Amino acid sequence: MEPADEGISLDEVGLATRNHGMPLEALRYDLTPAGLHYLLIHYDIPAVDATSWRLEIGGDVDRPLELRLEELHERPQVSRAVTLECAGNGRALMTPRAVSQPWLLEAVGNAEWAGTPLRGVLEEAGVREGAVEVLFTGMDRGVEADVEQEYERSLPLGEAMRDDVLLVYEMNGRPLLPQHGAPLRLIVPGWYGMTHVKWLGRIRVLTEPFEGYQHTRAYRWRTSEDDPGTPIERIRVRSLMVPPGIPHFLPRTRRVAAGTVELEGRAWSGHGRVTRVEVSVDGGGSWREAELWPEAGTHAWRRWTATWDATPGDHVLSCRATDESGGTQPLEPDHNVGGYANNAIQRVVVAVVP
Repeated sequence: MEPADEGISLDEVGLATRNHGMPLEALRYDLTPAGLHYLLIHYDIPAVDATSWRLEIGGDVDRPLELRLEELHERPQVSRAVTLECAGNGRALMTPRAVSQPWLLEAVGNAEWAGTPLRGVLEEAGVREGAVEVLFTGMDRGVEADVEQEYERSLPLGEAMRDDVLLVYEMNGRPLLPQHGAPLRLIVPGWYGMTHVKWLGRIRVLTEPFEGYQHTRAYRWRTSEDDPGTPIERIRVRSLMVPPGIPHFLPRTRRVAAGTVELEGRAWSGHGRVTRVEVSVDGGGSWREAELWPEAGTHAWRRWTATWDATPGDHVLSCRATDESGGTQPLEPDHNVGGYANNAIQRVVVAVVP
């Protein structure tokens, strides 16, 4: 079902020109090139001098630290392929549509992130017994709810101490670009993109849960304006396909020649391994199983392929994934006030010509 045409405001157009999605044809890459990876920048990209920059670690710790970038490079290095997806991906396909960054399906990317485990830094600082959360503060500043603030997100202590949570300074084997969080950012595999704080400046260990804007107001699943909601956290299972054939310029519908068509795409989940992908050529009325390729990493997207005998006429192609937790993509969005975590199946309109 197509969403109602509610109109995109100039404010939303302004957001859309600052942020960008990954063209779906880039699903063909195992690792998304940095320039094609999706971007969401809440405020402004800060001007950071890496030579004078310092990472402060404090709060409820025995030994507060102040680390230079060179000192982080000297610590044990880990590199992991991790798929990131914005929590608002698919927002513009919901009805009614939440007014915010008008994502369709492209707010995703898969990159090789290199840095040092956060756990080692926290252990060196000496987390005290009463700690419950770890707060991450970026160097980007803005105004939300009429309050001037830095972008801040926290993690439960147990999540922050996972071995795969990284303080990252490289993307795809090269230093982070400014738009991707240079000189240092957080990577939390399996969680939606708002968690991966960029332009990291401070880390504080807390004895009480964080109650800043990005936790109490934003990124919460709410069924109504009066609902206090529950936090958005891990990525729901999703699959996307590379749109086959060639596009019409404006509507992006596809034209495909009749005959054998190879379909391909990627699938991922923050709730465990992807165990199945299915494809449909009739808008989700019937499904058949696709071939899953070997996994490229615990938290990296997984390639799938299928063959379609395309016959002349109009078709609607879809794909859906299932993960090991039993999660499966729904046919229609699960509406919520913020337009978050829409993992409904993709629909690609295709005209097959002789």
